[in-house]
Amino acid sequence: MAATETSTGEAGQETTTPAEPADDLVSTHHTITADGGELSYTATTGRIVLREEATTDGKFDGLKAKAEVHLTSYVVDSAEPRPVTFAFNGGPGSASVWLHLGVLGPRRVVSGDTGSLAAPPYGLADNPETLLAHSDLVFIDPVSTGYSRAVNGGEPADFHGYQRDIESVGEVIRLWTSRNGRWLSPKYLAGESYGTLRAAALAEHLQDRHGLYLNGLLLISSVLDMGTIRFTDGNDLPYQLYLPTYAAIAHHHGRHGDRPLREVLDEAEKFASGDYAWALSRGARLPAFERADIIRRTAELTGLSEEYVDRANLRIEHLRFFTELLRDERRTVGRMDGRFLGWEPDSAGERLTDDPSVSGIIGAYSAAINHYLRQELDYANDLPYALLSNRVQPWSYKEFEGSSVSVVDKLGAAMRANPHLRVHVAAGYTDGATPYYAAEHVLARLPIPEELRANIDVRYYDAGHMMYVHEPSRLQQSADLAEFIRQDS
Repeated sequence: MAATETSTGEAGQETTTPAEPADDLVSTHHTITADGGELSYTATTGRIVLREEATTDGKFDGLKAKAEVHLTSYVVDSAEPRPVTFAFNGGPGSASVWLHLGVLGPRRVVSGDTGSLAAPPYGLADNPETLLAHSDLVFIDPVSTGYSRAVNGGEPADFHGYQRDIESVGEVIRLWTSRNGRWLSPKYLAGESYGTLRAAALAEHLQDRHGLYLNGLLLISSVLDMGTIRFTDGNDLPYQLYLPTYAAIAHHHGRHGDRPLREVLDEAEKFASGDYAWALSRGARLPAFERADIIRRTAELTGLSEEYVDRANLRIEHLRFFTELLRDERRTVGRMDGRFLGWEPDSAGERLTDDPSVSGIIGAYSAAINHYLRQELDYANDLPYALLSNRVQPWSYKEFEGSSVSVVDKLGAAMRANPHLRVHVAAGYTDGATPYYAAEHVLARLPIPEELRANIDVRYYDAGHMMYVHEPSRLQQSADLAEFIRQDS
């Protein structure tokens, strides 16, 4: 419950107004064995108040509280200067719990993986591969996610949009950097999914607004141009860029026999950007015999029947694919991770109604974060911790009216202005939300000079959107992230 203040009005009646919000941070001290040594660190969690400069009739009217944003930071006890990484997930509407307890933080959730999911009540374990061994960490929950909320009487919708989200998260980063004396520390942003779009836009925003230049971006399951993944009328690009992911998922489920995955992907990529793209562009001009050949090759690569590809007019929409691939087994595959299997109440349905790769793990992450913050980090808050919130919808993209939602230009501008800015991109082959080939397509079109392309590092994993759910991928990804950060040490 929020604190209140009581005052007496002119008529002698008492009135109650919300008290001015205040930070409620709590710090605890811990140790962990990581990277071959013992780390002592301070964990600080709670909500900080975001205030904005206000004016009345053109005159400065002070700082007005607008939101209370939840964050969790980990700072290693060290006399040596250390990098700091600010991390967040995407959605929009996702808290930072996935990166926090999935791969980056000093504690991680025990969720299991497809085929061997953990059972309630789940658990937590130390994370010896934590990025904390190489960088201090700050996890940020945007407004209306986690414990973050607009202030009493405020409008949550004010923060539910592209620009206001960038400004509010950017202000959290500026405040934490200033209050903790970290302006001379190497600084990184780690984002996942929509968080990669946020991170790319923040790189330019922080430079332009505050002169805060970054050392690197960690883009996990990247999407920088929504036009590459949104199936809209007249836009054939997503059909092409999703096809290699369909092939990877089909391969995982045995639809390519004993062919090596890389061989299948090479064929799918060549086909998607060549004959398949050309065939889609031809429309009714495509001769029947050529159309039949495209149908056959599409079916072979995706694991679907030729009849289905024909009826879909060569264009395989992703939710349809996840429902159709294993229809003969009355199973669906996951969107976030096509390795996961699910069931639908109607096996003749057109689109899956539940993503088994989310429902299979969200219980473990929810139990872990609610236990961890209160029992291990001593932070109590009776608000529900919102892992995935629909309250941010509809999300405003008014800045992009009439055009694709894209931050490719902003990332390019940030890299040109700061040629030391490096970009790490992590892609999962079975990620059906942000397909790896779409990320490649966007990176190839970044408006940067050729000499800056060496600043981009792309790594691939045999798993999906949250590739760290897959233990071999988690271990490899942790090593890859550590290697990227160490390049500035």
